[in-house]
Amino acid sequence: MMKELEKYDLIILLMAVALTCFGIVMVYSTSSVMATKKFHDGFYFLKHQGLFAIGGMFAMFCAMRFDYQGLRRFAVPLFMGCIVLLLMVFIPGIGVKAKGAARWIRLPGFNLQPSEFAKIALIIYMSYSLDKKQDQGKMKMFLSGFLPYMVILALMLGILLKQHDLGSALTMFFVAFMMLFIAGAQFRYILGFGILLVPFAWYFIVSEPYRWERIKAYLDPWQDPSGTGFQIIQSWIAVGTGGIFGQGLGESKQKLFYLPEAHTDFILAVTGEELGFVGIAVIASMFLLLVLRSIRVALYAEDSFGRFLAYGIAVLLGTEAFFNMAVVTGMVPTKGLALPFISYGGSSLIMTLFATGILLNVSSRMKGAP
Repeated sequence: MMKELEKYDLIILLMAVALTCFGIVMVYSTSSVMATKKFHDGFYFLKHQGLFAIGGMFAMFCAMRFDYQGLRRFAVPLFMGCIVLLLMVFIPGIGVKAKGAARWIRLPGFNLQPSEFAKIALIIYMSYSLDKKQDQGKMKMFLSGFLPYMVILALMLGILLKQHDLGSALTMFFVAFMMLFIAGAQFRYILGFGILLVPFAWYFIVSEPYRWERIKAYLDPWQDPSGTGFQIIQSWIAVGTGGIFGQGLGESKQKLFYLPEAHTDFILAVTGEELGFVGIAVIASMFLLLVLRSIRVALYAEDSFGRFLAYGIAVLLGTEAFFNMAVVTGMVPTKGLALPFISYGGSSLIMTLFATGILLNVSSRMKGAP
């Protein structure tokens, strides 16, 4: 068994498994009291997350064993299928709404979040397309190397913003632009498009009162400490209370109905309260190591398709981890974005582990890596 595993990047595998196991522990720690009150079962979220982890590990194992070159023939169907899934959330009786957002599809015993699948589908499709255009020398041209991706990206972002899923939209935007930059697209096109988006972004923010309230809460949460500023203030209290070494695993007070979304978007805040600055630093270091090893896989990938896959997954994991930590610490305005491997949620965990499996498969065929 160890002989078989040696061909993969074992550090990436170890980080993925360790972060997933840590996430299961923290999901139980953050959710047991709420689960007891809401479902009369303190293990409700733990059991679900455990099942998600098993499914995710199976998906990772399958992706590890499946030759990533075979993803080429699925790139377009996967991408088109995810567009259909993203649109299905708006169909009454199929789509599920929560807190004003329509992001889920109702399945028996499980709500599917198509945006999590769309992130991976976008990376696979762009890797396939960028690889072809590398061979044809089209990446320096505006009409063939930049504009088509902006049309595709605009379509996906438009659907996500209609779902009120700003976190996923920003993640996909950043991943797509980084992949284009790495592939050799002209920087002036990327910069120009970014500048062009500024007035649209401003209109998007001010057109909905709740978005503008979030910006004001970010600038000064104490203006409305019991309203728009409540969540980030409670997050600060959790992290600050933890100090250097924390209050001890399971000893958080903020998870007792003070901190909203304690087991999902703000699970890191409770981690800080229970395990302190040391706990957060260890988690951040693990993500940093995971991203650096992913970049190493990209640098030594067998071909450009594998290289783009590895870079895209590295940017995805790094972006989601960074922005979740930035939200929890108040560095950026509050928005829904899970912490990879750790936050409660089936779609996120399964697809994150599946993406890690693709990355590991690419690592098994590296050339010239020290």
